[in-house]
Amino acid sequence: MDDPVQSHHPLPEASSRCDALQAALDRIDQGIVLVDKDLRLVVWNQSFLRLFDFPPEMAYPGAPFESFIHCNALRGEYGPGDPEAQTAELVAVARSLEEYDLERTRPNGSVLSVRGLAVPGRGLITFYSDVTESRHREALIREQNALLEARVAERTTELLQTNAHLRQALERNEAIALSLVRSEGRMRLITDSIPALLAYFGHDRHYHYVNRGYRDWFGVDPSRPETIKARAFLGEDTYSRIRPYVMQAVKGAAVSFEYEVQTVHRGQRIARTSLIPETSPEGEVVGCFELTFDVTDERLAHDRMAQAQKMEALGLLTGGLAHDFNNILAVVQGNLTALAEIPALQPYRNDYLKPALDAALRGSDLIRGLLSFARKHPLSSRVEDLNLCLASTATLLRGVLPDSLSFVTEPWPQPLVVRLDPNQLQDALLNLALNARDATGGKGRITIRCRLATLEAAAAAKLGLAAGQYAQLSVEDDGCGMDQQTMDRIFEPFFSTKAPGQGSGMGMAMVYGFVQQSAGAIELRSQVEQGTTVSIFFPLHEVEAASAGLANEPELATEIPSEGRRGLALLVEDDPGLRQLLRRELLDIGFSVIEAENGAEAIDLIDHTRGIELLLSDVVMPGAIDGLGVVAHARAQGSIPRIVLMSAFVPNRAVAAEVPLLQKPFSRAELLHALSGARP
Repeated sequence: MDDPVQSHHPLPEASSRCDALQAALDRIDQGIVLVDKDLRLVVWNQSFLRLFDFPPEMAYPGAPFESFIHCNALRGEYGPGDPEAQTAELVAVARSLEEYDLERTRPNGSVLSVRGLAVPGRGLITFYSDVTESRHREALIREQNALLEARVAERTTELLQTNAHLRQALERNEAIALSLVRSEGRMRLITDSIPALLAYFGHDRHYHYVNRGYRDWFGVDPSRPETIKARAFLGEDTYSRIRPYVMQAVKGAAVSFEYEVQTVHRGQRIARTSLIPETSPEGEVVGCFELTFDVTDERLAHDRMAQAQKMEALGLLTGGLAHDFNNILAVVQGNLTALAEIPALQPYRNDYLKPALDAALRGSDLIRGLLSFARKHPLSSRVEDLNLCLASTATLLRGVLPDSLSFVTEPWPQPLVVRLDPNQLQDALLNLALNARDATGGKGRITIRCRLATLEAAAAAKLGLAAGQYAQLSVEDDGCGMDQQTMDRIFEPFFSTKAPGQGSGMGMAMVYGFVQQSAGAIELRSQVEQGTTVSIFFPLHEVEAASAGLANEPELATEIPSEGRRGLALLVEDDPGLRQLLRRELLDIGFSVIEAENGAEAIDLIDHTRGIELLLSDVVMPGAIDGLGVVAHARAQGSIPRIVLMSAFVPNRAVAAEVPLLQKPFSRAELLHALSGARP
């Protein structure tokens, strides 16, 4: 594969190239078979026989392809039905020589991909692929490459003997030579149809054969392999990185490696190449087979899966921690509030109680950030026009961004109707805009724009979305930008590039959680010293645009009159400290209280206690029955006029719209507001 040496080397005989190509073809996992116009077998590989467990004696030049179809039908390969009728039907389809591409499930449960391509003037070539284990393809390829060296060594003597017999046959019979030339042409048709780059180069590293894939990738001429130089089509930098592997291969070691390469039409791609040496009877390496696959999509899918698994694990961890800390903060905040209301402690209020209460409230804000990242923060979603949301937030931003910074908004000419929580969107835009301000040093340019984006299948798959139209909201700055290492961690909770004390590291985590919880996706593009663009994609909501942003807030029932509040309340909470605090709050506002520490105990009290006026229940509790189960039971009974739920995070199941949901920790005022909203 080096630059040419000033010498001439004869090409291998046609039969040698044919057998070399056949040997390489037999190494391909896809089953391949070429039939002529009369559906008689012309070329096949071992994978075809192996895939369907056909006996080797069935395959010979001129064998009727109908025999293979009939064998499969008798085995039940095509499902229940008359084998003869199935055979006749499939043979009729094959005789049409029309191209097709389908998948079917075999009786053993595996999924088979079948693709037929018409070969003009020749017949029909069909590719059979078992795609059941496509996700394990990389591991299988490594295993197959390890075995391939041993297989090549075992086959070397047989190949050389066969080549010698063929050379003698060529000398004796000109007709056989012509037949081999035709076979070579057929083989090229097959290898050109393979979705891979296939080549052979000699010990001197000059190409003797390349398939059409090299033309598609690099624009070289496959008909003149002797003029093709790897250094030229790969580039000096890429060639220098793979040259050590080539040198190992020409010394007799099978190697497999990955690298980035620039292609003519598809840009930068990730390629995986396997080099399999061919040795002479004397053990000398005479050349190498070269097989290259495009693994760009496979690598991207693997990276996306790894990132999604990491974020999911962080979400589970932060969600669980946030739930427990919310209960702790609720007890701390509630008791501090109660202490602050005691007249005898007023002298200590500002110096001791208020700072402690402020710290507890800051802790609550931090926990809300964790819940937002973990997609457990309750959302008050409604139908909005994204343009109007941007306009209202822009007014707020202009008051906090410095005058030295250029701030521009670009709304979309038409309404972009989405369903989301406008307050959470405002928080997300504030976080993104303030990050952009810090990145520009307060002297650059920030642009926030809305637009209607159409995502094709490939672009949508990268974001984990379905193809289609989305409302896109982008925040763009011309600041310092980020390197790849920072981008890989930017959405992790508590990760920050700012100096200690200048940020909690929760801003981008909250944005990520809000977008995921809103069924959207977030895309990050950045380069060091080139600025950053954060794009958020929201699903469009199929309603009349005029109704967006006009949804009325639900009317709350009038606050419970002072005398009407007195009655019996059932408090269901598994945390003893929080249960004690809530009991005191309910007693202070006029209720008598009975308690349950789990769902089963609460249901028992509902069934055997009369006159319960209020049910206040946690959502997440140990045991088989959670708060939603308790509420469902109470509503089915119909005997409790007021029901309120409380939780450290949003429940996994839907809560009835008429049941208020308090987010822990909450104040007495928030509790009273929820009680007033609990319809009798």
